[in-house]
Amino acid sequence: MLLRTVLRVSAGTRVLPFLLGFVLVALGDELTAWVTPAYGLAAAGHASLALPFACAACAAAGAWEGGRLHRGRVFSGSPVRSAPAITAPVLLPVALMGGLGMVAALTIAALAGGTADGVPQPGVLAVWTGLLLANTLVGSVVGRVLAPVVAVPLALINSFVLNAYPAAFDTYWPRHLVGGGLSDCCAVDQVLDGRAVAASLAFSAAVCAAAVLLLRRRGAPVAVAAALAVTAGGVALGGWTARGLGAEPVRARSSDALVCDHGRPRVCLWPELGGARSAMVREEVRRIAGALAGPGVPVPATFTMAARPAPGEAKLGVPTDAEVSDVTAAVIGGLLPRTPDCALRSDPYPAAAAAGTATAWLTARVAPGGPAAAGGRFTETDSARAAQLLRLPDAAQLAWYRGTAEALADCGTLPPPVPHDAAPTGGAR
Repeated sequence: MLLRTVLRVSAGTRVLPFLLGFVLVALGDELTAWVTPAYGLAAAGHASLALPFACAACAAAGAWEGGRLHRGRVFSGSPVRSAPAITAPVLLPVALMGGLGMVAALTIAALAGGTADGVPQPGVLAVWTGLLLANTLVGSVVGRVLAPVVAVPLALINSFVLNAYPAAFDTYWPRHLVGGGLSDCCAVDQVLDGRAVAASLAFSAAVCAAAVLLLRRRGAPVAVAAALAVTAGGVALGGWTARGLGAEPVRARSSDALVCDHGRPRVCLWPELGGARSAMVREEVRRIAGALAGPGVPVPATFTMAARPAPGEAKLGVPTDAEVSDVTAAVIGGLLPRTPDCALRSDPYPAAAAAGTATAWLTARVAPGGPAAAGGRFTETDSARAAQLLRLPDAAQLAWYRGTAEALADCGTLPPPVPHDAAPTGGAR
């Protein structure tokens, strides 16, 4: 059959406008929200929100095509070509339909992120391809054994449920089999974990092999048993590969990609912060560091955007579209101790109430417009305490800050009260 004939009569060609319309209209807002600006991998990962819908469309169209071949008695008699060889060109437009739907989702997400580097890395593309093919082939098998009025909606609904709902499970490995965690990839300091890609490929390859086996053997009992065994093996292998992964299939990005300068303090930024924005961030970091180091606030020698700063470095959590206020918040957040593990376990953390006051005080000291410019960004209590601190001599302010920083580092130290005079204060064990 000529290619143009296959495309003209294919269900994939007829479903394509509906899939594109659904992606643009129904998913448009979701695809443009929360994309990490200027980071192509984040755009590719976020576009995976559309994957369950594209897979469901492929399964339904594949069921229709499988039923059409069965009703036409194409496989009856003694065909020269095997059933998979006959089925492949008929299902190709269906799989391409799903791929075009994902391209549309990727385009929307990439435009929202303001990056032309929206082409996914090979891992994301491989997961998409494997799952689209698996759903298309399984739909074709369903279409061969059930009437179209049953096969098409059954394939559509089951495909969507199996591809979308594992992301809601408390057990994480099933979501990685169907790419359910890709939409959470990635912050600028993260990359896709290869284990999630391998797990999904193992699962989709097993499903494709099982579907091809059923196409070749036409549902013989031995073929059904072998297909179930192959599928179970794919689930087991994929689950074993994804063991240990959290809800998000990411790992820390290598710090080798950081662009560092030689100023004081040293500032290391990801290449996505380029040009004028990079210069602004570096200049602002040094201005804030200088303003704080003057009265004696300890300032590290390096501020870095790395996911895991080395000892002696401070985390600089600025977004890729950072403004001046973002840099201020990032520098101050990097100076304060990280929340200790005991607090994350919901243990008593008496210093928690002092964190807001410390942040307000640091912000007021470095705000370009002076202390008044920091007003309105904190609670009234924190702002009042910060204002009270600023009326004290620098030595008293610094003594309070050091005691508070010590208390913030663990769950057993009480934060010092905000002093009403110049007397230095310290933490109490």
